[in-house]
Amino acid sequence: MPKVLDCLVNVHFGEREQPAWMLEVRDKYFKGPQSMYRQVDLAELIDEMDEQGVEKAILMYSIVKPSPTALKFVEEMPDRFALAVNGVDLLHPVSSLRELAALVHDLPVAYTTVGPSFWGDGMYPPTDAVYYPLYYKCAELGLPLCMNTGLPGPPIPGEVQNPIHLDRVCYRFPELKLCMIHGADPWWDVAIRLLIKYENLRLMTSAWSPKRLPDSLLHYMRTRGRDKVIFGSDWPVLPMRRLVPEALALGLPDDVRDNYLYRNAQEFFFGGRSAGDTAE
Repeated sequence: MPKVLDCLVNVHFGEREQPAWMLEVRDKYFKGPQSMYRQVDLAELIDEMDEQGVEKAILMYSIVKPSPTALKFVEEMPDRFALAVNGVDLLHPVSSLRELAALVHDLPVAYTTVGPSFWGDGMYPPTDAVYYPLYYKCAELGLPLCMNTGLPGPPIPGEVQNPIHLDRVCYRFPELKLCMIHGADPWWDVAIRLLIKYENLRLMTSAWSPKRLPDSLLHYMRTRGRDKVIFGSDWPVLPMRRLVPEALALGLPDDVRDNYLYRNAQEFFFGGRSAGDTAE
């Protein structure tokens, strides 16, 4: 069984009642079971990780609504879990970015994340100046930033998640480690062209079934993009028990497969910056 690093896992869903749009995503978009948003049991999650060769998982964590479950898992098994922090207030960034820097200093934070469609009513593309303090702080800390790309599942505006907006971001912030997450549908070819163009850019296939990835992306992974594409499940929305076998069934060369499932994420999210490092 090849080693796997699952770069996007949710353990916070069961901590509070989910909003109506999240229930619609479960029922209409992913057609998932009612148990998708139940409270997570650590032993069950570890069993699934061990069964599928998942050495480490990155757990979503919010500045606005901190997850006690994610913190508990990280504290109990720091060798198996790290955090991805979201919730930076882009319209009032100073205190929020101070809190982000403190979390990076105190906790094993692998990356921070923002979804352009999911705040401000989808009014701010990644080229807008409201993102610039976040870009600068991430570059200063050496902290990777993951941004949603592709049309979102919920019925909210999606144009701001066209990866073409990242063209100018990568050009202006070459020091920023930037990763597109949740694929790039229907703009896969734009995303691939940007990956070829910019050394500091990656793409994570979280929330995508590997068997549904486009042929153009698989061809890119086998050729010029061996170090550019990263695995993530969006568990429990898509379980590891489904996605890891699908990834193994893609027929990728062993080195490409191992890069996709483990090495690319290990290098991008954990290489060159130990957990808790700051710019001090």
